[in-house]
Amino acid sequence: MPELDVLADPSDPAVQRLSDLAKPARGTVRTAIVEDQEPLVQALRAGVRFVEVYGESTREFPADLAALCAELQVSVRLVEPAVLTKVFRSEKRPKVFGVANIPAPARFSALAEGTGDVLVLDGVKIVGNIGAIVRTAVGLGARGVVLVDSDLATIADRRVVRASRGHVFSVPVLLETRERVARWLGESGLRVVDVDMDGSLSPESLGALEGDVALLLGAEKTGASDVLQDLAADTVSVPIDSSVESLNVSVVAGIVLYARSRRNA
Repeated sequence: MPELDVLADPSDPAVQRLSDLAKPARGTVRTAIVEDQEPLVQALRAGVRFVEVYGESTREFPADLAALCAELQVSVRLVEPAVLTKVFRSEKRPKVFGVANIPAPARFSALAEGTGDVLVLDGVKIVGNIGAIVRTAVGLGARGVVLVDSDLATIADRRVVRASRGHVFSVPVLLETRERVARWLGESGLRVVDVDMDGSLSPESLGALEGDVALLLGAEKTGASDVLQDLAADTVSVPIDSSVESLNVSVVAGIVLYARSRRNA
């Protein structure tokens, strides 16, 4: 591996640009930080374009990540610990990270091109749950994920990228309004299945449904909105012990996606 340039001066304008990117995003975002090795690798493999990738100067830069960056002609620089402290302040400092150009927002047309089930998350706002569901959706063959009322400004939100381990770039993930999703579901031909505590189908019978479906999941406390629930042809629930009020939405998503995984595959 060739010797890498080192970013060592905290007053360097490049450091200020990184510090600005490390702050919570507001408004339109064109570039963002992707941190840690696995999310970086997944984003690079998904075709996300990177301005530059960085590693801490006191640690050995991962050889496989270096090889991938070289293959994709992405420049790599090392950063001194003092500079990393200025960039990330009190946050946990990533050992490696990159500055990515954010892909254009996914549209419904991207879902029309694929096969497999579509997840519609209505009112799910906890970014850890969103990221975990996206990662599971990729692992179990779903076509894409539609987020309604998620409070996210971009799918490249650092917390979502981290929670999905970079897989938020591996499938279409849409940020949409409830009204537009309702219209698309009505036109898509997909059978809508509402995943609810009082559903009539079991996960086993869900797996037997023919064709691709849209799996509708709402927030743990409130469920999906009436607007989207009214489109459901079926409801499914995961039986649990009565001593437990409910399951985390990411756990439920994993169960129903697994039930559908053979058909999605």
